[in-house]
Amino acid sequence: MPSVNHIVVPYESGTAPASLVPPEVAERWHAVDRTAHAPHLVAVPGDGVEWAGAALVTARPGTAYLKIVDAVGDVPAVLAAVGAHARGRGLVQLKWEGWTVTPEEAAAAGFAPLDAPLSQSEGAAGPATGYVRWLNDDAVTAPPYYGQTTHFSCGAVTALVAQVHAGVLPREALDRRAELTLWRDATNFMACEPVGLGVALRRSRPSSGVTVHLDTDRPLMLGHLPPADQEWRALLQRVSRTEAERIGVPVDPGHLPVSAVREAIGRREHVLLLLSLAAMQGFEVPHWVLCHGVVPGAVVIDDPWANGATGDTWVDAHLLPVPDASLDAMSTMEPGGFRGAVTMRSAHE
Repeated sequence: MPSVNHIVVPYESGTAPASLVPPEVAERWHAVDRTAHAPHLVAVPGDGVEWAGAALVTARPGTAYLKIVDAVGDVPAVLAAVGAHARGRGLVQLKWEGWTVTPEEAAAAGFAPLDAPLSQSEGAAGPATGYVRWLNDDAVTAPPYYGQTTHFSCGAVTALVAQVHAGVLPREALDRRAELTLWRDATNFMACEPVGLGVALRRSRPSSGVTVHLDTDRPLMLGHLPPADQEWRALLQRVSRTEAERIGVPVDPGHLPVSAVREAIGRREHVLLLLSLAAMQGFEVPHWVLCHGVVPGAVVIDDPWANGATGDTWVDAHLLPVPDASLDAMSTMEPGGFRGAVTMRSAHE
């Protein structure tokens, strides 16, 4: 691929020439503090001192994509420059938020449309449309995107999205009622721990193959609570263990490596993976994501939550490639470096 002459500079207000950036685009760029997602401008030089075009690009840390918020000016030249920039960093994917681009413009640049989200997480109002381009001709079948409607129902959402993606649950059944119903059965108040989630999944769909992977037998995700509140939640986790044994949900005590996540996806299984948001979002919160695709060097996840305060939207969270090493680090949980996951195998596969 021929080199593309371009400029890369950190984004700050006023960096791009005012004559190049329409006021409504400038307002969007300034609306939130994107610092946590390394905002920068990829620009193509013009004949004089001005730029011919530029794009504001961002990405979650620890991932293998770049997101174009907007491209202005000579858009085809800018897109070529962003592609060269991404390839130079060894990334596998470009995203493009649909604020100012038409489907025809996106298609002409090799971007495929993303299906509109069924819901968006609270406070993260993204564009109505978005586009994706895999840089190495990778093909990943997309599940529907559903943003969790509460701060605590990520486990239930990932499980429901996996069932729709596997074809065992109709798309129209993925709604808030289903989200809260499954969460209510799986919750350890307020989060869902791996065994309780696996038990709830088996109860909701007995024909599906469910395996819990958890390499610790201590109670989980309780360290932020006072001792009295830890005690009764720990008791409920022991009850979940007993129920798993009673209804035949295997609990694998071995450490699940990322290579095994890849192998499970290769068998058309879905992996609900517990990870920390510290790397991608900057705060230590346990969170469930769905691992459903693989490309060379990265696992493709869907994250049901987006952080609107940083400019993060469903376009970031959907079809999100995470390098194997990053995913391994994110899902090594404290205390003790445990890993929690639930693998799901549909009955018709």
